[in-house]
Amino acid sequence: MSPDYEVKLLLDPAAVLGSDHKLTSTVLSTFGMPSSVTKMNVQFLDTDSKEIYMAGWSPRIRKIEDEDDFELTYKKRYAITGGDINAELTRANHDGFDAGDTRYEAQVDWGYEKQTLSISRKKSASDDGYPKMDLPGTNDSRAMLINKALDKFNDWMSNKNWGTGALARSRIFGPILAKRSIGKWSGLELFIEVWPIRDAARTGTEYIVEASFKTTIHTTAATERDSLATYLEGKGWLLKRDSLRTQLIMERY
Repeated sequence: MSPDYEVKLLLDPAAVLGSDHKLTSTVLSTFGMPSSVTKMNVQFLDTDSKEIYMAGWSPRIRKIEDEDDFELTYKKRYAITGGDINAELTRANHDGFDAGDTRYEAQVDWGYEKQTLSISRKKSASDDGYPKMDLPGTNDSRAMLINKALDKFNDWMSNKNWGTGALARSRIFGPILAKRSIGKWSGLELFIEVWPIRDAARTGTEYIVEASFKTTIHTTAATERDSLATYLEGKGWLLKRDSLRTQLIMERY
């Protein structure tokens, strides 16, 4: 498969968020962002033992403000070592993810230190009967993801009905109501998302702030990642570590 690239850099919430936990006017004006945001309500499904996550998969249900239906995403992740993207593309190919199946999308998530290859496929489910941004409960979530389950996910590593079997025993991790602002960086569309996630003690909230952009060109991703990181560091906004957003959600919910 031929991947595109999504650069993801963490911002220091103490530096970029106001007391209302919204991006400051300085951040908004810096990247030409409006004061309005797009809300996204997100939840994952897995068993109590995180059987699906431990196998590298993440089934997700998301509702985006002003968009019809629920977005279902089945994502398989491969850790990239030493920047060797081709090694993981080859591994994914051996697992059945090849260029001949255009229903799947390959993407390299490029953070501050690490890279991850993600192979994903999106489907949709009706949101009829659900108010605005509400997500389905456990039983309906299970039914949606089981009904639209992919063959590769369901029969992972030749274990027939593994995926749907795990989903039948799953529970919800989340939901998290995130907010997205959209602006520009070096001619590219820049997203900054604020994710309020349960803190480690599970008594309060930790805010994860992530800036990201996408490109189909490796050299553009590399050059603009370095440029953006340098700029953010100069502003005192950069957190020099990788985003562990999904991992934190799986640990804390």
